[in-house]
Amino acid sequence: MLTSAETDLMRVLADPLRWKIVTLLAQETLCTTHLVEETGARQTNLSNHLKVLREAGVVDTEPCGRFTYYSLRPDVFDVLGGSFAGLAAAARATAAAGTKRSCP
Repeated sequence: MLTSAETDLMRVLADPLRWKIVTLLAQETLCTTHLVEETGARQTNLSNHLKVLREAGVVDTEPCGRFTYYSLRPDVFDVLGGSFAGLAAAARATAAAGTKRSCP
């Protein structure tokens, strides 16, 4: 069963632009300017999405002069991965046992 924090995190990641940002940050640390170039999103829109990701604990920030660099926090995805692995194991056990609730 997913915790409410994991469910909230999945909602944060469900947005297509935020997911694009996450996949880009999985490859390298980028600043807002790079992310604007890569996504084609407007800077203000991108900044709002980065704020959501930052508040959810998905990304870390590193100031560098007048730029802010963003990097992905892999531990967040380790937790989600563990939860999904647990769900997969439970589904396999249910299928193997043939567990089925009868209809009234």
